[in-house]
Amino acid sequence: MKKETICIQSGWKPKKGEPRVLPIYQSTTFKYETSEQMGKLFDLEESGYFYTRLQNPTNDFVAQKICELEGGVAAMLTSSGQAANYYAVFNICEAGGHVIMSSTVYGGTFNLLTVTMKKMGIECTVVDPDASYEELAKAFKENTKCVLAETIANPALVVLDIEKFAKVAHDHNVPLIVDNTFATPINCNPFEWGADIVTHSTTKYMDGHAMSVGGAIVDSGNFDWSKYPDKFPGLCYPDDSYHGVTYTEKFGKGAYITKATVQLMRDLGSIQAPQNAFLLNVGLETLPLRMERHCSNALAVAKWLESHEKVAWVNYPGLESSKYHDLAQKYMPKGTCGVISFGLKGGREAASDMMDKLKLAAIVTHVADARTCVLHPASHTHRQMTDEQLVEAGVAPDLIRFSVGIEHVDDIIADLAQALEAVK
Repeated sequence: MKKETICIQSGWKPKKGEPRVLPIYQSTTFKYETSEQMGKLFDLEESGYFYTRLQNPTNDFVAQKICELEGGVAAMLTSSGQAANYYAVFNICEAGGHVIMSSTVYGGTFNLLTVTMKKMGIECTVVDPDASYEELAKAFKENTKCVLAETIANPALVVLDIEKFAKVAHDHNVPLIVDNTFATPINCNPFEWGADIVTHSTTKYMDGHAMSVGGAIVDSGNFDWSKYPDKFPGLCYPDDSYHGVTYTEKFGKGAYITKATVQLMRDLGSIQAPQNAFLLNVGLETLPLRMERHCSNALAVAKWLESHEKVAWVNYPGLESSKYHDLAQKYMPKGTCGVISFGLKGGREAASDMMDKLKLAAIVTHVADARTCVLHPASHTHRQMTDEQLVEAGVAPDLIRFSVGIEHVDDIIADLAQALEAVK
């Protein structure tokens, strides 16, 4: 099926007499007839549901839909995009391990790996996403477990050369994890270009209406963990907390997601609420329609900003003037996303002044939903970063992150025009 059809028809498939719309399984637990049945579930001898902290049917149907959209073999939902990135890395990288990460990732992800996970004994090397293969190769160590990057960086809008990153990761026997939040599987499927694991903040375009926080992890099933047992012992050696089960032996291509579910979700509990998964599923049904409008609106707004006398610079991969235009055409020929970054000739002060004068666009922490919104990352989402880190992450002090919604583009441009007119 085409993606437009998958968004509607995949996941929940009702049988005779069942609800046409995906039900919310609003229950913490599930009933069984015998003690033996329950015991087999806890021994991973049988599949089924016993406690929503680990798995819930509503969540699994939605995860199945996202998995199909990405072309993966298995997927899971998490409570947030931040939890998805944490689980994706921690599932294969423990204390004493090393991760390589693109410098331009979202500020929260940057802080997660360079500060919080550092306290857990995991080392992180930050690399320039535009670096050559040879430069990237120098970052690898004997204890490197994975490489993490974003399809389209938030908010730097750097387009990742997925093939280059996949090759250098695979040449060093580790998987490539790609956060595909901004592009969504409608505009890009990283697995087709060599990525191994994909993560999402479903809070953004997938939900699309700023109603529910969530995350997702999808496994391509292509990385052969068993080929490097000493590098990935958690997957390839017996797990004492599950009576010595070896995930790669028992679950094959489902090993990675199974471990993340039965071990990490069991112990850390960042499950997505079934109510949120239900709302996410509603958002997924219109994702292709919305992404088309987001991208066409954003391109029109970017071109308008580029011609405005008070605008110093505009960064949008869809513009021919963008240094990432060729990569965007290669990996995302249908469009990139609805987010634009730009700066004003008046600098940081002018940026704040302009934002305060917007009427249609709202100043919010959120990004990538139906409503147009705006943010100043250096003052908000990335304020925990030093000036040096901001520059390294591609976040200039005057950078305005403008998330173009699906309103009529003339009204969005009119709002920008009146705000810029008022800026001295």
